Amino acid sequence: MTTTPPAAPAPGTVAWFEVATDDPGAAEKFYGGLFDWTFATDEASEAGGLDYRLVSTAGGGAPSGGIFGTGGRLPGHAVFSILVTDVAATCASAEELGGTVLSQHLDVGPGVPTFAYLRDPAGNQFSVFAPPAG
Repeated sequence: MTTTPPAAPAPGTVAWFEVATDDPGAAEKFYGGLFDWTFATDEASEAGGLDYRLVSTAGGGAPSGGIFGTGGRLPGHAVFSILVTDVAATCASAEELGGTVLSQHLDVGPGVPTFAYLRDPAGNQFSVFAPPAG
């Protein structure tokens, strides 16, 4: 039997999720036990001083999410992320449509996606990201 590999996510689709917590080890234990997720250290984030762990879902292959260790600097949250081609342009459009840009990270370093956290007009937080150039 042959299987077709999954297609790469298209812009405008939910392509990543993130769980932010001050106790990433406990989050790994919980989500790993509940959903059979596996985890790996994100080397690029670690080099930048962040505690970011890549999540691979059961049967999913490549990582599709992350656990962000906040170090207590941010409240815990879970957020879905939408793939876009231009983070700055998406932020501008979101504001025109009544949303709010909470933070933009457009110069994060080589090999790291650009991203932003936004809030829709109803107050729901989400993020957008674009793959690293290259």
